Amino acid sequence: MQEKFLFEYAVIRVMPRVEREEFMNVGIILFCAKKKFLQSVFIVDEVKLTAFSSKIDIDEVQANLSAFERISIGAKNAGPIGQYDQASRFRWLTATRSTIIQCSKVHPGFSSDPYETMIRLHHELVL
Repeated sequence: MQEKFLFEYAVIRVMPRVEREEFMNVGIILFCAKKKFLQSVFIVDEVKLTAFSSKIDIDEVQANLSAFERISIGAKNAGPIGQYDQASRFRWLTATRSTIIQCSKVHPGFSSDPYETMIRLHHELVL
């Protein structure tokens, strides 16, 4: 039997009009300290998103999600936050905020393969 490791994840959401509190799940961010894994995956359904608000700037949403992804993997072009350790980046990305890109509450679980779990959660909660 494979060893299972504690992981934490949150659902990445786009909230086109924050004042209405309507959102669309677009991705997953998953952190597993023991496996030194922090990664996010997302997809934006433009048709669904514009149904929430015809005024939403899809390019801006994509740019913000790309920045989110760069920070999660600690890319060199991710700015100062991207240089934090994995746990700090995860906490910063999943912190409560009132912006178009938000995360759900953080949920724990156990997995032997964090990447596979992230993809499974993405299929279950986003697609």
